[in-house]
Amino acid sequence: MDPAQPADRVPADQTPPDGQPPVTPTGATDAVAGSGPSKGPAGGGSATGAGTEAALVETAAGTDGGEPALVEPAPDAAAVDADVPPARPAAGGRPAGKEKSRSERSPKDMALSLLVLLVPIALLVAFYRGFLGGEQPTVIDAAPAYEQARAANAFPVSEPAGLGSGWRTVSASYRTVEGGANLRVGYLTPEGRGVQLVQSDVPPEKLLPAELTAEGQPQGPTDLGGRNWQRYTGRGNDQALVLLEPNRTILVIGDARENELRQLAGSLR
Repeated sequence: MDPAQPADRVPADQTPPDGQPPVTPTGATDAVAGSGPSKGPAGGGSATGAGTEAALVETAAGTDGGEPALVEPAPDAAAVDADVPPARPAAGGRPAGKEKSRSERSPKDMALSLLVLLVPIALLVAFYRGFLGGEQPTVIDAAPAYEQARAANAFPVSEPAGLGSGWRTVSASYRTVEGGANLRVGYLTPEGRGVQLVQSDVPPEKLLPAELTAEGQPQGPTDLGGRNWQRYTGRGNDQALVLLEPNRTILVIGDARENELRQLAGSLR
């Protein structure tokens, strides 16, 4: 006969009866798991399988109640990423630092940019001058203004004769003004300077200050075609030749040279 075994000793032979699976002692299972044997409620109920009961954690030591608390699930990574706005690309779809700032442009770049702007402008100016007659004065016919002045019969009307082809008529008008009437014809000299021929019956003391301004000062007489003209200064660089007659006054005034003024005054017939 075998010696009597203690009541709490696990039999060495753990072979189960026929047809039953091996049984691991509760103490050995706890030792492998690193914890002591689970203590169920009174009555010796066994623990349920893994994953079938809710995960519980014990409350921190020192707190009252002792009831277990549910473990909150970890935040969803996709939800966290959804709250973060995506990175915005650089303006214009270009990475920062790719585009040259204006302060970094070389003098050569600026010169090329200026050349690109000036070339079309130069072409337009050349086309305007060469093909459209740009900057060429518009030549008019002064005959209607002379005919209107003669028809009014306010004063004798003289007209230039024998001027060369370089003289161009650019304006002509006959108008009634306070104190009389004025016949005004504008010419462009062969040198490209402007001259006006004014014939009027307005009193000289009123006409001369209006045409020559306060700067007009007499410079002495000069003879042209047997008639006695007076030389005057005018506004700015203007010079004038003035012929005083009983019923009219003639002025040849402009910034032309004196020889051109004398040529126009001497051609009046």
